[in-house]
Amino acid sequence: MEIKTENLELEKKNPLALFYQFRELGLLFFIVILCIGVQLRNPSFLTGENILDMATNTSILVILALGMMIVLITRGIDLSIGAVIALSGMLTAQLVAANPSVNPFLCLLIGTIIGAFCGMVIGLLIAKVGLLPIIATLALMNIFRGLTFLVSDGEWVSSYQMSEGFVEIATGTFLGLNHLIWIAAIFCLVFFYFLNYTSTGRQIYAVGSNPQSAAVSGIKQGRILFLVYTIMGGLSGLCGVLWVSKFASAQGDTASGYELTVIAACILGGVSIAGGSGKLAGVLLGAILLGILNNALPLLNVSPFWQNGIQGLIILLAVIVNAIVKRRVERTHLLRRAG
Repeated sequence: MEIKTENLELEKKNPLALFYQFRELGLLFFIVILCIGVQLRNPSFLTGENILDMATNTSILVILALGMMIVLITRGIDLSIGAVIALSGMLTAQLVAANPSVNPFLCLLIGTIIGAFCGMVIGLLIAKVGLLPIIATLALMNIFRGLTFLVSDGEWVSSYQMSEGFVEIATGTFLGLNHLIWIAAIFCLVFFYFLNYTSTGRQIYAVGSNPQSAAVSGIKQGRILFLVYTIMGGLSGLCGVLWVSKFASAQGDTASGYELTVIAACILGGVSIAGGSGKLAGVLLGAILLGILNNALPLLNVSPFWQNGIQGLIILLAVIVNAIVKRRVERTHLLRRAG
């Protein structure tokens, strides 16, 4: 008991350990400073209308980042989500173009099922066949993207081919907030409960932290991997419908490269690509930071050629700081145990 108490006191005295334990607060502090700086340069930044626009434009990223978070926690990665968004969005848009009276909720369900099926294929290849996640998802990314061009024959589905009800999914409001914000908020609550209060949520962390120990303790690793990739696929399919509804256009190259933005949001939020760690609050803040940058840089008249570079630099700095702090904290713990 004395040793445990002494360790706790040492951790309290170690500022790096405190920073690593509460790094989400550091990210929140950075966001606040960034917002103040942008507001001083452009007073229209923190207006109610612009804040709602930022929240609406970040909602799809938040939903996808939740799915990517649990994939990364299991030491995996999913590079196919942009292609799944395009495929589910194109198939749903074609359905709406052919049947304008189709119920919007049915469109959401169909898109989610298409995405979940894509995720199940990836999950089987990883969990049962034993393919590396980066290889399996890279291959399926090209297959899904090719399928999108095949079913569309290279043609677009434009806004005039979509019904008002379908477009209303992502452009309508409820109690003054866009539907996308409500959907993202609901998924945040569901994931918070799932990861913190269910045995499956805890097993996801266990598989990512130490797969060998998880297997010894009776956790079926294959089932967990299949589940997380199916969830990621389902969310991608859902976001495919939301994406097409929001932009009123379905194309073969929809969301091309968007998977890297989603992964960046997770990494900014402190999710370890080595698996085993990641918090919903951090992922939410990471997505919000990217949303703020996407909105603020044009307001500051930053050249489009520099915007991606600035975002990449911020991500790189966040990863470097996180890695340095983590390494020093682990070194401190090892020295303490040795002493």
